[in-house]
Amino acid sequence: MQLRVQIFTVHKRFALTISRGTTAQTTNVWVVIEHEGIEGWGEASPFSIGEHPQTTEMIARSLQKIAPLLKALHPLERQRIERLMAETCLPSGARAALDIALHDWAGKYAQLPLWQLWGLDRDRIVPTSVTIGINPPDVAQQRVRDWLGQGTIATPLQGIQALKLKLGSPAGIEADQAMVLAVQQVAPQITQISVDANGGWMLEQARSMAHWLAERGITYIEQPLAKGQEGDLPALYQESPLPIFVDESCFNSYDIPSLADRVHGINIKLMKSGGLTEAWRMIHTARANGLKVMFGCYSDSCLLNTALAHLAPLADHLDLDSHLNLLDDPFVGAKFQNGRILPNDQPGLGVIRKG
Repeated sequence: MQLRVQIFTVHKRFALTISRGTTAQTTNVWVVIEHEGIEGWGEASPFSIGEHPQTTEMIARSLQKIAPLLKALHPLERQRIERLMAETCLPSGARAALDIALHDWAGKYAQLPLWQLWGLDRDRIVPTSVTIGINPPDVAQQRVRDWLGQGTIATPLQGIQALKLKLGSPAGIEADQAMVLAVQQVAPQITQISVDANGGWMLEQARSMAHWLAERGITYIEQPLAKGQEGDLPALYQESPLPIFVDESCFNSYDIPSLADRVHGINIKLMKSGGLTEAWRMIHTARANGLKVMFGCYSDSCLLNTALAHLAPLADHLDLDSHLNLLDDPFVGAKFQNGRILPNDQPGLGVIRKG
């Protein structure tokens, strides 16, 4: 099979601020494999957790390096390809792009959408949350109005049922609380609101916020403590009235068993896991350990979010909204309908290029 790599940049409608910084645009990697006249598409987006960021350049370079080694292999030789990716130490973002492309190719080869090939039920897909970044209360309110179609900026979204609020403000938990109250004031009809601190709290702050948020009907807390502070999670787990999910603390299935006694669920992202193959393993490992599952995203286009949407019938919570905040997404795939991200009936991912 032949592998091609192309770089593209996407720009956000609203810059997203989390506890670690602000992002307004991202340069992603589009991967195409071709064999027997069939193309499979994948994507990688850069991300940074801890001391080892996966940059666009790193991901693209690693894929170009492995391309000659793939020429003798068939896209259905998945076990050999997975071993090759391990032997070449492909970073998880590059593995994800290639893995997704292989799944897309297989679905097109079988002439079936992935969700149907896997025997999943689209009716089980839960609503996706729409993310509001760290902002002053008045700006957060305006963002909510914009997404609900009540602001000055037109939005195609209809039927939003869930919001995710980014907390962990450098200004402290008082600023976090003010933002939560402001959002609830302007969107009383949205009853599914979760929060994500992106590791921006210390243990005592997380304890205090867990009780405060529970009193205000928040559904769950994501990554309250920073990666590396997993030793403090049992104390929070014992006291928190809200479910605790981890994101940065959980990359793949190997991380899950050690977290089972201190969290209620994990956030699976394709860039962390290394693709749909490992995402499957993570889902089943989490279930075997009594944990719930949510899906998340980085600055992913519709291609990546569509890929994960095919597995969405297996998730308890979804946060697959990054492409909804893009001004220039080059891809069209899963549709936003009544608050849900639904893959279509086309073979493979069901993703095409715009225009």
